[in-house]
Amino acid sequence: QVQLVESGGGLVQAGGSLRLSCAASGRTFGIYAMGWFRQAPGKEREFVAGIRWGGADTYYADSVKGRFTISTDNAKNTVYLQMNSLKPEDTAVYCCAASYGSNWSPKAMDYWGKGTLVTVSS
Repeated sequence: QVQLVESGGGLVQAGGSLRLSCAASGRTFGIYAMGWFRQAPGKEREFVAGIRWGGADTYYADSVKGRFTISTDNAKNTVYLQMNSLKPEDTAVYCCAASYGSNWSPKAMDYWGKGTLVTVSS
C-alpha cells in the first residue's frame, strides 16, 4: 500500500499563487508516475498535471499550461504543484494520485490522497 497526504491548500485571491505538496509513504517502490487531479463542485474529477516518478517527463492539462508546474523531490518522496496566476475557475479539491502505469485517466490511478481544498476568490 501507498499512502499519500496532501497539504498547502487554502484561500487565495485571483492572480495569486499556492504550492501544494503530496508526501508519499509506504510501498512506493514500483510507482511509475504521480499526478494531480481536481474536482470542482458539481463537476467530474479532472487531470491537472502529471510527472514520471524519478524522471523529468511532465504533462499538463491545457487549462493550466504555463501557470502550473509539477515537480518532485525524490529524496523526500514528495510531489509538488506550484500554481501561479490562479483564477476563480481553479477552485476545487486537489488530490494527489499515484500509478504503476502511465495512463492519466483517474480510473487508472492506483492510490489517492484525501485532497486539499483550493479556493480562489475574484
